[in-house]
Amino acid sequence: MKEGFHIFDTHTHIGSARHNGRSLSPGALLKCMDEHGIDRSLAIPFPVVDSYRHEHDLIGRSVREHPDRLAGAVCLDPRLPGRQFQEEVRRCREEYGFRAIKLQPQYQGLNPMSDSSDFFFETAIENRMAVIWHTGAGLPFALPSLCMAPARKFPELTLVVAHSGGGLFVHEAILAALFCPNIVLELSSLMPHQVMEVLAKVPADRLMIGSDLPENTGMEIGKILALPVSDGEKSCILSATAYRVFGKP
Repeated sequence: MKEGFHIFDTHTHIGSARHNGRSLSPGALLKCMDEHGIDRSLAIPFPVVDSYRHEHDLIGRSVREHPDRLAGAVCLDPRLPGRQFQEEVRRCREEYGFRAIKLQPQYQGLNPMSDSSDFFFETAIENRMAVIWHTGAGLPFALPSLCMAPARKFPELTLVVAHSGGGLFVHEAILAALFCPNIVLELSSLMPHQVMEVLAKVPADRLMIGSDLPENTGMEIGKILALPVSDGEKSCILSATAYRVFGKP
């Protein structure tokens, strides 16, 4: 809790990344959470790893050890042969109670406009998971507007637009949320004035906070706390929306 608000960070990572050399242990994440007053975090594997199963198990064990502090998300190549993708998602749900599937189009090319990609969203629905779709860097499939197609096709799905277009495409993210009530916007990387633009069109109960990387954490929380909006709106962004989407411990 910080300044009287519960904090649920919906975009964090545990594990080791091949593409940028980053590594973050469960202990380091929990220390960062304690330093910034974060009650709960959604832990996601990095998108390029040596073994997705190893990374999922690392997060899964951490969730079991700290069920009140951590929730888990799946992240793996959706184009695995056979039914490996569906089977791994199901395993993570059944063994560890993971709450979401993350897609990083920079490294996991998947066209949300194509019928051949339906399996990704159907797998999320079957396992009662939200989809987190990275947007911003990684065009063309990281455009927020493309999320509208699966959101409209699968109205029972909750689709989180991560980074809300990364600033450059924030108006696309707003447009997607306006036309698709099952789209939720995650606000990491936006400047405060852009968050205010979002709030002018999208209600706070469809917005959520994320840090992405430890060095961003204080800034991402601080920018929401400093907004000239009501405490109710801040509460939604800082935790209430996330608890609704990803559930409570």
